[in-house]
Amino acid sequence: MKLTILGTGTPAPSLKRACSGYMIEAGDDLIIMDHGPDAHRRLLESGKRATDVTHAFFTHLHYDHCLDYARLVLQRWDMGAGEIPELQVFGPAPISRMTDQLFGDDGVYGPDIAARVGHQLSLDIYELRGGVLPRAKPVPVVKEISAGDKVDGNGWTVTVAKASHVQPFLECHAYRLDSPDGSICYTGDSGSVSEDIIRLAENCDVLIHMTHFEAGTEPSPEYRAGCGAHLDVAKVAARAGVGTLILSHVLAHIDRPGIRERLINEVTSEFSGRVIWAEDLMEIQVVSETSSPSGNELRE
Repeated sequence: MKLTILGTGTPAPSLKRACSGYMIEAGDDLIIMDHGPDAHRRLLESGKRATDVTHAFFTHLHYDHCLDYARLVLQRWDMGAGEIPELQVFGPAPISRMTDQLFGDDGVYGPDIAARVGHQLSLDIYELRGGVLPRAKPVPVVKEISAGDKVDGNGWTVTVAKASHVQPFLECHAYRLDSPDGSICYTGDSGSVSEDIIRLAENCDVLIHMTHFEAGTEPSPEYRAGCGAHLDVAKVAARAGVGTLILSHVLAHIDRPGIRERLINEVTSEFSGRVIWAEDLMEIQVVSETSSPSGNELRE
């Protein structure tokens, strides 16, 4: 099982860090977890294409986690030329309504889609790509999920838990993917020391956790409860007993030489496992600690 980090940044515009996005290759499936602005560009830079993606999971519907959803669906449909199954999409409500408002007949891209399935120019292009008429419209298969749910794939299972972020305005999830090859827990956006996250991540091989700021610099208790402070993240990883902790979704003012190293050192005072400061396009080969003495291998 291979993890590729597509986006490690925040909503702030950045040429260095795309917004949240993670790609997992598990068996024959290519799974996306969140797809924020520029995450799709990173997917292309990784050597993959929209047509390779089989499943998409969204932790919550902040735009920095889902803005490239439309690009993924439309490019996958357009380039797939009717030869690949519909994308399987999972996330909190109202992901179904969002999908209809994007791709339905009266949706934002409704006129675009109508032109591509109706105008002869577009149909010529479709047939040149290998498509067979008549051309169907994109209809992603969407399922709204909640904490406690499980999604079973071909040799993998995703478990859903509650993240601590901006409820009740948005339903916010964390996900754990288990396969015979290893386990990955992704918290989405989550802060403080969350018992739900600790239970979800227990003994997992890799934990990807929002590490937004330096503990003690938060402007309010609510901010710390909803965003990841570095020492809180360390406590979560230690109590969960994870193998590798990936620090991601970092603010620019802590993403500086000297500060990075100090924060990592302070995290290791709480957590004895391996710590990785995430960078876009990092690749991590995930190997179950119980099945391989070498544990997880990092490739950059």
